Amino acid sequence: MTETLPGTEHSFFRRRGGMRGRALSTPEHPVAHSRDTRNVLTLPPEETRPTPAWRSGVFGVLDIGSTKMTCLIGRGEPDGSLNVLGYGWRRAHGIRSGSIVDVREAEAAIRATVGQAEDAAEKRMDALTVNLSGGHPASRWIDVHLPIGGREVTAHDVDQLRVDAKARAWAEGRSIIHNIPLGYLVDGMAGVTDPRGYQCTELSARFHIVDMHSSSLRTLDTVLQRAELRLDGLVSSPFASALSVLSDEERDLGVTVVEMGGGTTSLSVFLEGRLLHIAQIPVGGLHVTRDIASALSTSLDTAERLKTLFGAAQLGSDDQREMLSIPLIGESRDRLARVPRARLISFIEPRIAETLELVRNALDTSGLGGMANTRVVLTGGASLMEGLVPVASRILGRSVRLGRPLNIHGLPENDAASAGFSTVSGLLAWAAGADRNFAHTPITETAPNNLFQRLVGFIRDRG
Repeated sequence: MTETLPGTEHSFFRRRGGMRGRALSTPEHPVAHSRDTRNVLTLPPEETRPTPAWRSGVFGVLDIGSTKMTCLIGRGEPDGSLNVLGYGWRRAHGIRSGSIVDVREAEAAIRATVGQAEDAAEKRMDALTVNLSGGHPASRWIDVHLPIGGREVTAHDVDQLRVDAKARAWAEGRSIIHNIPLGYLVDGMAGVTDPRGYQCTELSARFHIVDMHSSSLRTLDTVLQRAELRLDGLVSSPFASALSVLSDEERDLGVTVVEMGGGTTSLSVFLEGRLLHIAQIPVGGLHVTRDIASALSTSLDTAERLKTLFGAAQLGSDDQREMLSIPLIGESRDRLARVPRARLISFIEPRIAETLELVRNALDTSGLGGMANTRVVLTGGASLMEGLVPVASRILGRSVRLGRPLNIHGLPENDAASAGFSTVSGLLAWAAGADRNFAHTPITETAPNNLFQRLVGFIRDRG
């Protein structure tokens, strides 16, 4: 069965179907039936997936967030896990809504964060893979076609499609970060993931293009150079978060990852193992903190502590009786205001609801319909708020779970609080070589013409 996406005549995705309403069993997972199933044909068990083939060496990554910066230095292990050898973790300065707004403050924060990780790992890094969270990233699809003339499709043909997609997607003042093949049509036949070796008359492809303001990219490179670092790779934050928290099955069946950060909330949509869409909303956990500080006339540090220790996304039965002591701005340390926890939560609820409604609107207007939005994974530091999952499930109208980094050891926080490190964990997985065939067809791309084009060509061959 093929489902056509908006704006095209053909499908680049093939729905995997089966017998509706009938559960399939395997020897490992037998399913009880009310009738004799001894003569029912069942599928053989799935073969064990191979462990990731990591690149050799040690890699450094940097997550530049609005509220914190995190640097990990680590490597891939033979058992398929990632091992953090050293980390740096501190407050972000000079960053607002994921964008650098003060070069000097950002440079100092990056130096301190990376230096802390280097000291812990006892290794100096001169190049880092960094996340893209600012620069107003945009996501769109580009369809391209190439006449083949009945001969065999070569790697050069696939390469040419990608070059054509980049040319069509080019926009003044913007730089392409991801150029991801979503699928190919071979003489109209859909569902082809790698067309090399096919003989056909015409080859078509759809690419997912993610780009950003070029000025933001130049600023990022300038700050890193001032910190005596080189930009080795750039990955969009929602893509990186998804790499660390999703299973292969979730990416295949369709899922939306909502990364709730300090200054922004970003989302990424997956189906059949491919990244279909990303979006960013300029609202995050820091906005909740500011709401609390303003409403209770207290400092941002106190508001953050109150949010972390006593905040919740919805009222509970005992919240009116639990009292909190809050120091007020401009008052002596001995003078504390006494307020019920319910009042604190009353300032949090509207902002959480607004954020989730903006996420819902972004999903509804993405043009994907119900293809990949039936389940949602929440991650990021702001996702740890008490009671968030049932509120998100109600507002989004979808099944929701919390996502934390998988198969990584040595993070600054324990498993229960590790969601705040999803992006940096995904960056390390990408840098170490995980999912190099995940969304990028192996391509030998022609060398860019100038230094700046080489700077923006970070997502290189990952085959």
